[in-house]
Amino acid sequence: QVQLVESGGGLVQAGGSLRLSCAASGSIFSTNPMAWFRQAPGKQRELVADITAGNNINYADSVKGRFTISRDNAKNTVYLQMNSLKPEDTAVYYCWSRSHDMDYWGKGTLVTVSS
Repeated sequence: QVQLVESGGGLVQAGGSLRLSCAASGSIFSTNPMAWFRQAPGKQRELVADITAGNNINYADSVKGRFTISRDNAKNTVYLQMNSLKPEDTAVYYCWSRSHDMDYWGKGTLVTVSS
């Protein structure tokens, strides 16, 4: 069983920055892939960025150059540094992981970007 707890969301003006954190427990964190998804009102959940156990990283085109995903295996935590935020980045951001062929999700943290 994997538990994921997100933090760091909030209200920020366009052009600002936020850093999201996701603390994981219940499995060998360093061997699990991790990712951030987001879901805006009325839209489907979409992948924002993912990072493998070997630190291979992928980003959605919409956030390339603005967002950075990273992981600290010593702290069992994955981060999402979000810079140059836009109103269209407003969404609930979810942490995801996979362990023993099962998907795990956090409860999400709300990011609101005002224009």
